[in-house]
Amino acid sequence: MATLQGVVRDSARHPIGGATIWLQAKNAQILSSHTDAAGAYSFSALPQGSYLLQAGMPGYESAPSNSIVLAPSEAKTIDFILRLSDLPAGEKSLQVKPDFFDEPHFTVAGVTDTTNLGGHGSDVVTRNREALAQATAALSKRPDTDSVPVSSGATTEKSLREAAARQPENFEANYHLGKLLIDEAKAQEGIPYLERASRLNPGNFDNAHELALAYAEAGNYAQARSDTRALLAARDRTREEKAELHHLLGDADERLGDALEAVREYESAAELDPSETNLFDWGSELLIHRAADPAIQVFIKGTRLFPKSVRMLTGLGAAWYSFGSYDQAARRLCEASDLNPDDPAPYLFMGKMQAVETAQSEAIVERLARFSQLEPQNALANYYYAVSLRKRRKSPDDTENAEKIKSLLEKAVQLDPKLGLAYLELGIVYSQEKNVPKAIPALQSAIEATPQLEQAHYRLAQLYRQIGETAKAKTELQLYEQISDEKTKETERQRHELQQFVYEMRHRPPGLEPQ
Repeated sequence: MATLQGVVRDSARHPIGGATIWLQAKNAQILSSHTDAAGAYSFSALPQGSYLLQAGMPGYESAPSNSIVLAPSEAKTIDFILRLSDLPAGEKSLQVKPDFFDEPHFTVAGVTDTTNLGGHGSDVVTRNREALAQATAALSKRPDTDSVPVSSGATTEKSLREAAARQPENFEANYHLGKLLIDEAKAQEGIPYLERASRLNPGNFDNAHELALAYAEAGNYAQARSDTRALLAARDRTREEKAELHHLLGDADERLGDALEAVREYESAAELDPSETNLFDWGSELLIHRAADPAIQVFIKGTRLFPKSVRMLTGLGAAWYSFGSYDQAARRLCEASDLNPDDPAPYLFMGKMQAVETAQSEAIVERLARFSQLEPQNALANYYYAVSLRKRRKSPDDTENAEKIKSLLEKAVQLDPKLGLAYLELGIVYSQEKNVPKAIPALQSAIEATPQLEQAHYRLAQLYRQIGETAKAKTELQLYEQISDEKTKETERQRHELQQFVYEMRHRPPGLEPQ
């Protein structure tokens, strides 16, 4: 068997970590690998024969395909140089794929138990990546800022209720009232009207669709799935209608615990109607099930089609972070915040990311400074900016911005006395200054605000030990170990319940085999 290896570098000869390498033999499935932090990749146990080899990385121009021949037991080295893309700023990083297949080029083949898969980096970092994946999915649930004002809605609801009461056997009266109640998040109230409208006109698609949505919003996902499948079975559905139904099926399947069917339904919806919502929800579903590589592909397609979408770029940043590329994640999140500086989501993602990472980005520090200026009364804005400034210090003895950091944290706890993380950060700052009399009360306040904040217990134990309070130190250390053990078990339970997608590369379209 032959082996193939190499290194991917940029034009300045610096290694590129996280680049994708694609390898395919004639009439065979495409293999893929990713470079490590040193830019290195490798394929082993390869049969002899002819292959196509290509490297790519978002933000860089794809390297030309290499046609290579491997002899039995041969060890071959192929290096790549990737150059930064010269596309306009809004389109940079969006052009990466092998030139011998279409995109997205993967298929979700199954699921597996994640408890044996581990993660990249420390458990804290891994938990943080999973939390950001969940936060990404939550972006699809953000309320519509163009919703109908309450006063107008209340007036309309009153008149529609009166109409339905006067004409209980009128389809239009029941349908419009039921739909309004669903739009106002009153699914349980709206269902009886939509059910009555369905009995009056069982063939009406709009009413049947609204009723399925209502069942889903009311938590009756089994009924929602059953009704939606029945609607899909009809032959006269438009592509847009089919896309809406597949998306609804995806929602129902996910809530019923059938993640594999859910991601396939989201994919079907996106293929029928590649709208911003359909692509975002498809990418989010992949991401929360720890399929970062294909999620990146979907979000890249989404950012190309919707270059002004803040949440699409935010999702791409979260996917890169889940994949293990801090630099790529930071770049995308900064781009997202620049698209709409008033949107808090990208800043919150940046803050959560840099709070647990040792590597720090000056670009993120600048954006978090802007966040604190735009929202001076936001406790998290002050907290995250303070953390970014502290982590930028070259050593604990570096006193640059010391007073500013403490001022930001004091303001954060004043704005939100329950923000235990800010008290913890104050305790860390005072500990680094050897100011034990102030560090201990700060850590005690952190524990009072957030009793399960294990790092506060650990740091308090160290301070008690320094001042000779050994009994208190022992108690805090025991609490730290107990909480850490409970969180580890809870994380394992959640990972066991949230299965990971198993995906594979699709075959290249006919006619593009290596010559």
